[in-house]
Amino acid sequence: MTDTKNGLTRRTLLKAGAATAGVSLFNINHAFSQDVTYDGGVFDAGGAVLNIAGWGGYWEETQNKLVLDQFQKDFNCQIRYDSTFPWFPKYVAAGPENPPFAMNNWNMPEMFKTAGAGDYFMDVAEVKANVPNTAQLWDFSMETGVGITWAFSRYCYVYRSDVGITPKSFKDFWLPDYSGKRGTYITSNTLQMMFFMASCAQFGSSETDFDAGYQAMKDAMPMKISDFTGNMAALVERGEVNIAVQSDAEALLQQEKGVPVDLYYWDEYKGILTQTQTISKYADPTSKKLAFALLNRMLSPEFQTGFADEFWMRPTNKNAVIPEKMAKLGVENTADATAGLHIPDWAAYLADEIDIVETCNEIFGS
Repeated sequence: MTDTKNGLTRRTLLKAGAATAGVSLFNINHAFSQDVTYDGGVFDAGGAVLNIAGWGGYWEETQNKLVLDQFQKDFNCQIRYDSTFPWFPKYVAAGPENPPFAMNNWNMPEMFKTAGAGDYFMDVAEVKANVPNTAQLWDFSMETGVGITWAFSRYCYVYRSDVGITPKSFKDFWLPDYSGKRGTYITSNTLQMMFFMASCAQFGSSETDFDAGYQAMKDAMPMKISDFTGNMAALVERGEVNIAVQSDAEALLQQEKGVPVDLYYWDEYKGILTQTQTISKYADPTSKKLAFALLNRMLSPEFQTGFADEFWMRPTNKNAVIPEKMAKLGVENTADATAGLHIPDWAAYLADEIDIVETCNEIFGS
């Protein structure tokens, strides 16, 4: 790919902008304004350092194994990986023109919060023009306009299949038979945020009918409140929880291990738990080109199939193959399987986040 294919290089945009409306001297003279294009090939970065951020632990180990170790050899670069979440304060402290990371993996709430705080990230249109493998992605993966989603899982209820209750709708979470045996998450967990908005939509007029969501949370109490999905899986396995908010990646993994659980997918509200990469608008030219190259590899069918095999998360590349163990449990990578997937109005949620967090915490603590 060249800088003329889509006319979407940074310099092209600057020239157009300067010609019509004028731009600041900072934008013209800063290093980011140098042409940076990427065509999908391997290049020698001369030992440059690429600062990226993502989840730690086994997640980071898997990234190293599947892509990062080989990437550093192929491109003659050094990756500096930061796994100390949250990353939002680091961006705000450094400012848009001095980004702490050239590339960052996010769940959407924190990503939108950062994007709303300043001019930190490249437009998706410009990223697409320089990352060839975006041509193979399902459309929903680029709908946010902020980042590129490369993996996701469906929201569902995981429920014990040995207690004689089978949920048939989203609202069955509130069945009296589940009293005292329901599970959700702390308010900073994206799964709780999605559960709250889904409850607003199902019991109220829309996903932003927050009063309806508050009443739904009250009606579901008492609930076990977990901090992350792995801990919730343990609560379900021990029988302390009979039905819980969960991602299907975690629930399917439990099924494969022989835990007596089944899944109810939220077909009434097809929210998805996403992994989304952003590229910093003001990263230096070498870092930006390396970020294009790394993202291109992470969008390849080979990487996404390998990642699904480790984490049970679904690919966004149309050509990625679903691992056999997931296919046996009904997971598909087809247009029908991605139809109707929903990305909520995170801007509306974040605008009222303080009130939502305080109110839900009061309910959970009552």
